[in-house]
Amino acid sequence: MVRHALPLCLTLVALLAPPAAWGQLAPYDPYADSQEHPAPLAADGTIQWGVFYKSQELQQAYQRLWNLGACRGTNRAITEPVQRNKLLIDRLPEADYEGVVVAVSGSLAGGMVAFRQPAAVSPQEPLVAQLHPAGVSRLRVTGRMPASVLRPGFTIRLTADVDNDGQISEPVAGFDIVTPPADFQPDPVEPGGRRQIMGTVRAVRKGAVTLAIEAGRLRRLMVTLAPDAIASVDASRLDLIAPGDSVALTGRLWSGEGAMGSGTVFASDLTITKPPLPGEVPAPAAGDVARQP
Repeated sequence: MVRHALPLCLTLVALLAPPAAWGQLAPYDPYADSQEHPAPLAADGTIQWGVFYKSQELQQAYQRLWNLGACRGTNRAITEPVQRNKLLIDRLPEADYEGVVVAVSGSLAGGMVAFRQPAAVSPQEPLVAQLHPAGVSRLRVTGRMPASVLRPGFTIRLTADVDNDGQISEPVAGFDIVTPPADFQPDPVEPGGRRQIMGTVRAVRKGAVTLAIEAGRLRRLMVTLAPDAIASVDASRLDLIAPGDSVALTGRLWSGEGAMGSGTVFASDLTITKPPLPGEVPAPAAGDVARQP
């Protein structure tokens, strides 16, 4: 159940209710039926948004009246403004948008990405891509980044020689930052020979990374990174997005009352492409990838 409202401002803060609150039972409300507050995903995988309240203040005032027993759906002076205050997001048409990131906030569950479209399209304030608060918006961040971006909690994949003592003898020059599927089962990591290793970063200190390993005899591994180590990114993390990245997305645009910037795009799919590192040849823009033969 999605009940949220966004203020008319461009301050990117986490405003949405936490996932634990969505399924809680509430007093009967004739204006909150299952069609307005559907499950985050339909049976066919379609993302469902439900209601957007144009004015958070009006909705909160109505909820207070309802909880106090002062409103039971009979006073049209109250109920009609409440009805007009609601926007069914899923009735908005989906469209594609492209631009350059100017700000980012939050996480995959309810985060926001502000971006500017090309000047020829819109010279106004940035649009703000709103991710679904249930974390079902599909986000992909791709590109190459310096190894210094590593933080505890990242999942990385690399190939290296593991000696019989369970140590990696040579500094690692390249690795992947990934987001494995929820049901992914990594291969066990055993000493002796060249191995593909997947682990969760627990600590980063002076060019060395401590990994937690889920399967195999080795459950903790220290990896030394080469000074010029590069990370290849293919992950679903907002904390890998930065101003200057390219964004291509599909979503439902609302530019009326309560929208942020020049419009809020309720985003179902986002692809973020990192700019090339110094000396690298620029990669195709996110929107051009699908058009290549």
